[in-house]
Amino acid sequence: MKKIIILLIFTSFLVSGYKKPEVTVIDATKNAYFHNNLGLNYMNERCYYAAIQEFKIAISLNPNTQATAVYYNNIGDAYMLIGYPNMAQQPYEDAVKQYSLNFQYYEDLVKCYGKLGLIPAKIAEYSKAGNPLNKVMLGLLYIEKGDLKRGVIILDEFTMSEPDLLITTAVKQYIKDTVKKINSL
Repeated sequence: MKKIIILLIFTSFLVSGYKKPEVTVIDATKNAYFHNNLGLNYMNERCYYAAIQEFKIAISLNPNTQATAVYYNNIGDAYMLIGYPNMAQQPYEDAVKQYSLNFQYYEDLVKCYGKLGLIPAKIAEYSKAGNPLNKVMLGLLYIEKGDLKRGVIILDEFTMSEPDLLITTAVKQYIKDTVKKINSL
């Protein structure tokens, strides 16, 4: 009798459909990438407000990483596309602060400064500071201002003084492209 009861209990567990509960793993970094990609899709569809909100979610999920700089830059791009360079300035500056070795961030920030009419003030600001990466910014500011030769000289000085940085290759390519522009004038 005991064997039958034990067999019935065991059989009931086998046929009951009991499943071990699934454990959901929350990965903020993966979710941040998802929201960034969703924001990029919204930008392609010209839904800029939704894109900006998705980029902000991505930043909140994954703050203080190299990827966060991409999200900041994307917010700046969205604001520039809708004609709000004053709103784009802070995200672009945050992108450069977060990861200062991406040349595209500097280019975007300088274009934003150009739209805001801040080039002369920023030239004065970046001329005083001692950070070697400020030469990148200073060179781009002079080029945006129209002083191509001076900008190229400053960027070239940077590449000579910092040949091993990741950003140096992009700066060299930019110098080549700018020299081609100068020679075609």
